Parts: sequence; structure tokens; C-alpha cells
Amino acid sequence: MPPITATAINCSLSARGRKSSTDAMLAVLTEHFEAEGVRVGKPIRIAAHSIKWGVTSNEGAGDEWPKIREAILSSDILIFGTPIWMGQASSVAKLVMERMDAFLSETDDKGRMPSFSKVAVAAIVGNEDGAHNASSQIFQALNDVGWTIPAVAACYWVGEAMGSVDFKDLQHRPSKVTETAKMVAANATHLARLLRESPYPG
Repeated sequence: MPPITATAINCSLSARGRKSSTDAMLAVLTEHFEAEGVRVGKPIRIAAHSIKWGVTSNEGAGDEWPKIREAILSSDILIFGTPIWMGQASSVAKLVMERMDAFLSETDDKGRMPSFSKVAVAAIVGNEDGAHNASSQIFQALNDVGWTIPAVAACYWVGEAMGSVDFKDLQHRPSKVTETAKMVAANATHLARLLRESPYPG
């Protein structure tokens, strides 16, 4: 059987520039997914692409969502990375979720959306509280459009309120982040293998 694969997306607000804390958290999860034998592609920074607002899978000339959609759906696992802004998932993350709304009308002859039997987890970072709120937004939206959410599906870090330290600048990775990343990767990989062998019947 071919190896389990994962696509990571980075929903940072910045299109380019130095490594972000979302990149750093995605790297933590990638490390643990690869330890589980999962092949993880290079993260896709959503803001670096021309993705139009809308709720279809192709919004016309210049829209780069179709190729990103293809990369996401070609994998068994989606690693959804986002920073926290104003206590919520980023606007870029919401753009991605809105584009996936098209899955609702793209079902096969058994009523299954293209994301059925695929697994999604989250990588969340921020300098204030909001990880639970962001994960609830992400997981409810992704489940609505067909993704399967495993037990312990979010790996996150939040600093103190009004603080100035970013996750990427920490001198030592918190042990709880490492423990959680390991469990997220193990559970998601286990579930992805089960769903590959026995997809949802529809």
C-alpha cells in the first residue's frame, strides 16, 4: 500500500517574508507525522497565491484555488495551519473554508463529498487566548464539508496576554506541545489508514 500522505497549508496573513510561527508549528507536526511514516509535502502558504473570494471550486481567470484544492484532495490528511487574530482563525483560513463550501454540491453517486474518508487536523499559534475558539471554527466548518476529525486533532501554543514572544522565537519547545503533536500525528495517521482501507459507504 502506498504511504499515507499529508498536505499542510499555512493561513498566515503574510504572503512572504521570514519564517512565521505558523510555519514553526507546522514543522513540529511534520516532524511527528514523518515519524509515523507519513509523507508530508512542503507547506502551501495560501496568501502567496491568488485565491479569489467565493464558494465555488473555480472562480474563473486567475484563480489559483483549483490547483491548491487538487493538492489538498490528493492527500489523505490535511494539516490546517493558522495564526490567531482577534481571538479567531485568520481571515485567510476563513477564505479556505469558504472555498471548500463547494464540496457540498460536488458529491459522487453515493452522496459523498470529495473530502470524505480524508482526515483533518489543525496547527494553531497566537500570543493571546483563542486556540479553542479557532479550533472550534475550523473543525466544525471542515466537518460540515466532509472531513473527518480524529481524537486530539489540534496542536496549539498561545503566549501570555499582551505578550511579545512568538512561538518561533522560543528557546525551548514546551514539552506539552511535543506530546500533543506526537498524539495528533499518531491518531490522524491511524484514522487515515483505517479510512483508506474502509472508506465511508455513503
